[in-house]
Amino acid sequence: MAHRQEPPPIQEHDPSEIDPIWTSSRTARQIYALGEVEKDITRLLSLAASSVSLLTLPQTDEPEDMLPQGEERSEQFVLEVSEYFERLDSIQVAIRSSLAHIRQSRIAPSAITAPPLGFVPPSLGVGLPRAAGTSRGLQEERVDRDAWVGILDALTRLKGSQQHEQLIPTSQ
Repeated sequence: MAHRQEPPPIQEHDPSEIDPIWTSSRTARQIYALGEVEKDITRLLSLAASSVSLLTLPQTDEPEDMLPQGEERSEQFVLEVSEYFERLDSIQVAIRSSLAHIRQSRIAPSAITAPPLGFVPPSLGVGLPRAAGTSRGLQEERVDRDAWVGILDALTRLKGSQQHEQLIPTSQ
């Protein structure tokens, strides 16, 4: 009889494992915490799906599902539902903490509202030349410059390679 693996426990990250950029300010820590909430939501959905499959009749199990049978099935269901509610609680606390941070920081609601339907954010990569008078961000200008420098370098190496091949005749 195949046994299902234990679900991973809710992990608290060691502060030394976190990139220092995420600990540089309270806002950065809140953004990091929201990233962790996103991962928790993924795990929450996985737990929900797994719990529902444990509620189905054992006769409907596929062999590759590797679901436990009998009393083990009930025990696994209890474990997964317990973790589900723990994750749900931690998500709720993290979201409330982030909302409290936004209120305390007095961030204008207009700064965090969703963009209008159909909004396409501007490209931050290499683009076609723009009409005079339109401005681009510094990062976009740097990416554009670096791309053109890379193209120039590649063409220079290609030209050198072709010139080298013309000087050395190939033997046939």
